[in-house]
Amino acid sequence: MQPVNITVVPGDGIGKEVCQAAVEVLTAATRGGANLSFEFLPGGAECYTVAGTAFPKATRDACLSADAILHGAVGLPSVIYPDGTEIGQDFSMQARELMDLYANIRPVYRYEGVASALTLDVPIDYVIVRENTEGLYAAHGGGNTIRDEVATDTLVMTRHGITRIVRKAAEICMARDGAPADGKRRITIVDKANVLRSYAFFRRVALETLEEFPQIEVEVQMVDAMAAHIVQRPDSFDVIVTENIFGDILSDLGAATVGGLGMASSAELGDRHGYFQGIHGSAPDLAGKAIANPIATILSGAMMLDWLSKKHGQQSLADAAIRIRLAVTGMLREGKHLTADLGGSATTGQTTQALIERMMDSQVA
Repeated sequence: MQPVNITVVPGDGIGKEVCQAAVEVLTAATRGGANLSFEFLPGGAECYTVAGTAFPKATRDACLSADAILHGAVGLPSVIYPDGTEIGQDFSMQARELMDLYANIRPVYRYEGVASALTLDVPIDYVIVRENTEGLYAAHGGGNTIRDEVATDTLVMTRHGITRIVRKAAEICMARDGAPADGKRRITIVDKANVLRSYAFFRRVALETLEEFPQIEVEVQMVDAMAAHIVQRPDSFDVIVTENIFGDILSDLGAATVGGLGMASSAELGDRHGYFQGIHGSAPDLAGKAIANPIATILSGAMMLDWLSKKHGQQSLADAAIRIRLAVTGMLREGKHLTADLGGSATTGQTTQALIERMMDSQVA
């Protein structure tokens, strides 16, 4: 069987630890099936201090030629440009532009056995579909500071960008079973259309695009109200589609309702390339202590296997993703081998090994 080539960029802080954990789990999950080949390459803030760039040419070339990219986290607060922005972020931002990774898919799912920041005891299972190449983050590296008195960044929306992210949201919605509260397939458009023309344009084009999908119920929400709704009625959502920075902020809020950033996976997809990482940062204060929660990166790896399965037509990859999710579900339900952020005392390695053993036991059975 031809190898599936995965470029791994661990990055900074806990990125190295969670990437290593994910690779071990992915290797175990695909044993006897798909042939995964991993190449580890540098990128991020620490890389910049050594090589003078956060995204070396060798890493860039490998990302472009790989079947998929698995990423840990980038950024160190001490490695910054004179304007105060983090140099390490250049890796992720340039990767998105280089490979046109326009769709950032961020599931928010409440696992049994994981404490939530909410007092509500309701099922939570929705997906935030974040436009990943436009919006306010399109200004990265292009804003202006004038005489240390005025700073500007430009928010960018295009009809092409809005249309394709909304169609991606509809594709995801049609493959799901609807919102937990009522079972309805629903897309929630989130914007700030009452104040800003760019968001009014986003809403108008999104509504026009969703006319192609009469099977899907459509609603619109202002982002400020949406922040409250995610806390007050999270079970009413199915798929949420929004602009870049709003999707970034709302997904962190959603993560807090299902156990924290250590539980939050993501896929960044283009028409040809796929890039997978947990949504958390590099957490340099946790680095090297073997206490980081690897589940977000491991679940991102499962998303990678699903995507690769469709790309290559290999059912064994999708089967491996199922094995990973079943192992995570079982471990969380039992409440054993959990890291400190989930109320346990396990190390990163102990959590990883427990998941591998659970998968091996299920394969034997």
